Amino acid sequence: MDSKTGPIGVFDSGFGGLTIFREIKDRLPEYDYIYLGDNARVPYGTRSFDTVYQFTKECVFKLFDKGCNLVILACNTASAKALRSIQQHDLPPGKRVLGVIRPTTESIQQFTRSNVVGILATQGTVLSESYKIEINKFHPEITVVQHACPMWVPLVENNEIHTPAAAYLIEKDIKALLAKHDKIDTIVLACTHYPLLLPVIEQFVPPNIKILAQGKLIAESLDHYLERHPEIESLCSKQGKMEFYTTDDAQDFEEKATIFFKEKIKAKHIAV
Repeated sequence: MDSKTGPIGVFDSGFGGLTIFREIKDRLPEYDYIYLGDNARVPYGTRSFDTVYQFTKECVFKLFDKGCNLVILACNTASAKALRSIQQHDLPPGKRVLGVIRPTTESIQQFTRSNVVGILATQGTVLSESYKIEINKFHPEITVVQHACPMWVPLVENNEIHTPAAAYLIEKDIKALLAKHDKIDTIVLACTHYPLLLPVIEQFVPPNIKILAQGKLIAESLDHYLERHPEIESLCSKQGKMEFYTTDDAQDFEEKATIFFKEKIKAKHIAV
């Protein structure tokens, strides 16, 4: 086992993972981090399982090459379509990869009273049925109702959150989800872009329904994971440093990243 310490890697197909990274960084500021966004090949949500697996694996191994011993897939599509295969077939000794679906699904029961949970996600995450499978593995009594929102990611990426078009599309999708079951009392925003749409989402969700963004749940789960696995925690370097990489244009990444990460960053280009 390689005993050299290194940063914690955070991977996403684009910018959305920065919302997760923000929460992780706020909760665990002492660690070093490398963020990698595969912006040149985004979106992942519409691609096949095999393509997402190949792309994710390439990026995870880039982070391993940069010294990361632990990598978080801060991307629901990559977690749904690639995590299990990478964990089962590709991990070098001493390396770990974690996803964002399990932390959300494990804790879901504490939020729902009616045992009916709605999932809003990309087409890829909905088709993978990962949330359904994982929630029912832990909580077979919970009914999971899903709805895909293909237009939500472009709204965020084009900074059109507070436009009439955004309000129209978001209201339409929320109504479509709620029409599928009248007992939904908890909605999971199962895409890392969606928390930025919260102010608009809240306008169309009845006040008795809880809306869950994943960031805090994932940061909490990582904190507990590191406590439970001192052998991994001891391989994570702690100087409070951050590095950002993108497979696309670094300047463009820096400009858009501020929307998601809520502070200015410096990024470098990386080829995969």
